[in-house]
Amino acid sequence: MLKSEIVSLSEKNSELKKQVRDLTERLQLAEQGKDQAQKQFLVLGEQHKAGPFGTVKDLRTNPTVVPDDSVNPRLAKILEKVAVRKELIVALANSNVKEMLEVWFSSIKRVGIPNYLVIALDDHIEEFCKSNDVPVYKRDPDAGIDAVGRSGGNHAVSGLKFRILREFLQLGYSVLLSDVDIIYLQNPFNHLYRDSDVESMTDGHNNMTAYGYNDVFDEPAMGWARYAHTMRIWVYNSGFFFIRPTIPSIELLDRVADRLAKQPNSWDQAVFNEELFFPSHPGYEGLHAAKRTMDFYMFMNSKVLFKTVRKDAKLKKLKPVIVHVNYHPDKLRRMKAVVEFFVNGKQDALDPYPDGSE
Repeated sequence: MLKSEIVSLSEKNSELKKQVRDLTERLQLAEQGKDQAQKQFLVLGEQHKAGPFGTVKDLRTNPTVVPDDSVNPRLAKILEKVAVRKELIVALANSNVKEMLEVWFSSIKRVGIPNYLVIALDDHIEEFCKSNDVPVYKRDPDAGIDAVGRSGGNHAVSGLKFRILREFLQLGYSVLLSDVDIIYLQNPFNHLYRDSDVESMTDGHNNMTAYGYNDVFDEPAMGWARYAHTMRIWVYNSGFFFIRPTIPSIELLDRVADRLAKQPNSWDQAVFNEELFFPSHPGYEGLHAAKRTMDFYMFMNSKVLFKTVRKDAKLKKLKPVIVHVNYHPDKLRRMKAVVEFFVNGKQDALDPYPDGSE
């Protein structure tokens, strides 16, 4: 009878714990829904009068969240050892990208960057990293993530990062998310502004496309009002961005992860940009995240390199921070050519390759 009573009490205790968790979650949601102005006042403190013309500056840098080690104690211990000033490079990898991963971490070691971590999506990559003295972390089993992680292609694996990165931010760390088709030539942490929630490289290839421009649409049938002004900017690259542990950053990850789960045919980069840039409008509440576009010559995509830089005598002398081979499918070959050109000084290393893909 005592045993039976103990079992019954244990079941009741579990049920009560579940109710407490549910109520806590509902309370948190209710707190999040409070008046936004009041929350901002609590964050910013005392209200101020506006200063003279030309002196007023908006708050650009959101405060970071309070770190919560209970989210993932094992990861917290790893990050404590790997991160420098609570910042680190993070890349996801499975066996499909093993060769590129080796070129990737070799470039990081060559530059002397200590704070980086590979999230291994299968056992083989975990062992490969350990055998090469590369900091590695393999998550606890998760059926939804593991299935994609083991066999997924570039886009499928890329979409996982928005779910996985959340824990890093909750633990209070800023993450420089990196695809593995990237060559490091300088330490990127020496070239960040850290004034925004998200600081991202661009797919743009000149000042207009990278930083935005006024694109005038012509509709002759409208007569006097034929010219309509539109604002355009080429997308941020979701394969290389610095994200700070702030509430807007975590909301961004949640929004993107939720949409990718509900819209499995979506491209993570398109969703990432839509959530960052689309404004609030009827039926939709936009994200209030601060963002900064990285210098496209320092954080260089492969279109800039192969279409412009390699053909210009002055630009060829530049030493970018990274080169991301995002515009070309023959990634491994071009990555090795980038190393030959920028590291080994082989001036004709890039010549065999066309501007675009064959």
